[in-house]
Amino acid sequence: MHDEILCHVTAYGICGGQRVGVPLGTYRAPTLPLALWWLRDRAAWIAERLDPDPGDARWPPGALCPVADTVPDVPAELRGWCADTGRQERVAEVLAAGHLMRFATCDDTTEYEFMAESVDAMRMHRAMPFLAGSAPGG
Repeated sequence: MHDEILCHVTAYGICGGQRVGVPLGTYRAPTLPLALWWLRDRAAWIAERLDPDPGDARWPPGALCPVADTVPDVPAELRGWCADTGRQERVAEVLAAGHLMRFATCDDTTEYEFMAESVDAMRMHRAMPFLAGSAPGG
């Protein structure tokens, strides 16, 4: 079991003809359950900002307008990812095995990427060239 999990959320878009990443959050989770909670929380937070409830009193009438049906529904994809217990269990299995987890969804302007990886696995991956080079006869 890998205890600490490093989580990142990044939005990517095109600016000046180049792909640019904007960090939306990073969290070093002390446990796997907290990493999963943080990733779901960030996904729900982004979904709410992209697709707020028009009935919410914070928004004046006419402030929000629907998008065309042809636009990919990133908020629905994010909410679905959060609610899908099977997908969440697979994420937990991947992370518990020490592998990198990546989930991404995009619309016509932006890609939203969620990544997480065991801190121990990252350390071991970085150390492997040194460990292999120091082996007798290597």
